[in-house]
Amino acid sequence: MAEELLIQVTDFESRVALVKDGAVHEVHIARSSGYSVTGNIYLGKVVRIVPGMQAAFIDIGLERPGFLHASDVQTPLISTGQISGAKPTIRDLLHDGQELLVQVDRDPIGTKGARLSTRLALASKYLVLTPTSEQVALSQRIKDDGERQRLFALLRPMVETGGFGVIARTQGESAQAQALQQDYHRLVQQWQAIEVQRNDAPSGRLVHCELPVQTRLIRDLVGPETATIDVDDPDIFRLLQEYLDKYAPDYKDILRLYRDQRPMFERHNIEDEIAGALQPRVRLHSGGTLVIEQTEAMVSIDVNTASFLGSKNLEETAFQTNLEAAAAIPRQLRLRNLGGIVVIDFIDMTDPTHRESVLEKLQQNFAGDPAKTRVLGFSDLGLVQVSRKRSRESLIQQLCGECPHCLGLGSTKTPESTCMDVFRALSAEAAVSSDKFGSRKGTYSLVTTAAVADRLLEEEADIYRALLAQLGHDLRLQVDPEFPPGRFDLFFVAQNHH
Repeated sequence: MAEELLIQVTDFESRVALVKDGAVHEVHIARSSGYSVTGNIYLGKVVRIVPGMQAAFIDIGLERPGFLHASDVQTPLISTGQISGAKPTIRDLLHDGQELLVQVDRDPIGTKGARLSTRLALASKYLVLTPTSEQVALSQRIKDDGERQRLFALLRPMVETGGFGVIARTQGESAQAQALQQDYHRLVQQWQAIEVQRNDAPSGRLVHCELPVQTRLIRDLVGPETATIDVDDPDIFRLLQEYLDKYAPDYKDILRLYRDQRPMFERHNIEDEIAGALQPRVRLHSGGTLVIEQTEAMVSIDVNTASFLGSKNLEETAFQTNLEAAAAIPRQLRLRNLGGIVVIDFIDMTDPTHRESVLEKLQQNFAGDPAKTRVLGFSDLGLVQVSRKRSRESLIQQLCGECPHCLGLGSTKTPESTCMDVFRALSAEAAVSSDKFGSRKGTYSLVTTAAVADRLLEEEADIYRALLAQLGHDLRLQVDPEFPPGRFDLFFVAQNHH
């Protein structure tokens, strides 16, 4: 599957897109507010321990404290005493005011602070250094037994000599021994620099910053299947040339400076892909659809046949639509950067072999996803659950804010429903107006939208007039074009006495 990495740079933002066989699989956006703090290492300070959650909140200098669960505390690194017997609690591991090195495992998302870990790791093109362990591990995506044996044989002597653990990344498959050795030594030097900085840094201070977005994504996304890396900015082009010369010379020949007058993302139709990824509905080639809804706790995906009628029977139509959906869903999750718990409601199938084929197709298409994923089988309710690791905000969270009209509900009240709310307010006022205002002169004002005002004066006119008669005061109906659907204001304006 041919891949292209497209890097578009402007004065106000950088955008990177991964394209496979003409389809966009990932989009990354960095603006003045930054790209992602995932991977950054901070000298943090414990500001609050919550035993009920078995967690601590750590000040790392960001807007909100980070969240560190007891399971993410590496005991040999943090423990202040000998712990034996029962599983250590968060108070066994940490204490208020304690300073410790933590790494961001997931960006702050919504109202939640960053997810932190003390299991520190430094990544390069081919390796990940784990300075607090002495183990050798390989990416699970490296399947070939001979290659796994070769990598173990190359990496074990490095760890025995250097004293730091290491993990071979997927990109490390088939990497030359010299490249692996150079990567390991660079990572050890990086870690030594972090230890020096830690000694001089105050708490809440960044001690290791991840690479800029363009370089980071070349490190993480470029592999043997990458055909080209196009970048449209000469300065970033030179920076990436230097990075590849030093860290991944095998890929320097595929780096190209994009010189076309037409914007890169427009030429590759990426703008339309981004716009489509903000919509809940995805149309499949057959005519079926996916409806993707992101909530705070999970993502739900509903598969529908829509206009696809099939050619044989209902079971075959459902099977073909589900197969196409199983191929499309992993790309959509990756493009939209959706994660956590994903629940997929495929169209009902009665044939067990069809279910197995759909699951197999789903797993095949998740195989290329760099995010850790796990696919569970069909539940008793016919739903498929998927877990996909989140590390940063989704595309819609990055590009969109809460709708001021619906306030995040995704829908607004109809004019009819708003009229019912107005009637309840008028009834309540009529019941107390004589006690509240007595013989005071004044006028009620009702401010609302044009659609609600029209309905009050037309379809609901009889009820509206009857309630006005009960008020005991005149009412002035006003239209405010700035009011969102569903809003109205009812208030009493007393008449001034001179």
